[in-house]
Amino acid sequence: MPQPDYQTMIDPPTWAFIRATDASYPPDTASLTIADQRAIYDRMCAQFHRGTPAGITTEDRAIAGVPCRVYHGAQPTVIYLHGGGYVVGGLHSHDDVCAEICQRTGLTVIAVDYRLSPEHQHPAALDDALAVARATPGPLVLAGDSAGGNLAAATAHALRDSRILGQVLIYPGLGGDRSSGSYQTHAFAPMLTLADVEFYAGIRHSGVEPSGDASVTPLQDDDFTRLPPTLAIAAECDPLADDAHVYAAKIRAAGGRAQAVTATGLVHGYLRARATVPRAAASFSEICNAITAMAHGRWPYGEPL
Repeated sequence: MPQPDYQTMIDPPTWAFIRATDASYPPDTASLTIADQRAIYDRMCAQFHRGTPAGITTEDRAIAGVPCRVYHGAQPTVIYLHGGGYVVGGLHSHDDVCAEICQRTGLTVIAVDYRLSPEHQHPAALDDALAVARATPGPLVLAGDSAGGNLAAATAHALRDSRILGQVLIYPGLGGDRSSGSYQTHAFAPMLTLADVEFYAGIRHSGVEPSGDASVTPLQDDDFTRLPPTLAIAAECDPLADDAHVYAAKIRAAGGRAQAVTATGLVHGYLRARATVPRAAASFSEICNAITAMAHGRWPYGEPL
């Protein structure tokens, strides 16, 4: 299958972000030991960390026994689940992302330090996400990127709780068909390849992926009713891109409200480029605006909920 012309699809600021990422997080990182992957990822996240905006205060505490970081704001509460292939990341990796969501929306944000694989196999990470959601009072908005987008969606499917006002899934991996579509078209995309996706998909299950388990792959659920209003955002140059669109279509077909958008010319992990890449900045603004709208009972695309 012919590969996309990334030299023309991806603009110069995004290429600069890719090169800066590759300098600290080489493309072959997924082939290294888990300890090395985590050390490399931590260094990369520290390099891109933008600090805490003025006026934002935080508190680290356990919620339902799960380590969390609370960014203080108004209600409702945003529960944020970080990306990292279920293997890397934690309270440090998306600290500035969560702080900026808190600043822009004015809402309380809870970042969940869920258990990682391979030490903790599925459903440990999901159990942690569910525990925090159940223990947090009042209405909620779920959000997450990449693996965290999967966990946010799986949480919504498991709970089907009217307290969940919406979910915002950022370049999520939801268990689409890896033999077709964007998985093949963008199999060798910068920042995330199909081989990377397959490694991270298997590591939650000792290398043997279950089939038809919606708690692992929300796209394989047979019931898409009673899910919250959903914004699913695809990075155009990403093997996972189709998952956002297929997922939103399934919710709409079941009578729910969902929108999928493609972040043109962007790559997996572009949240870290929100300060340096105009396209990423625009997408981050859309993310924050959608969270704000959902929290206030509005559909971010023009109609009331």
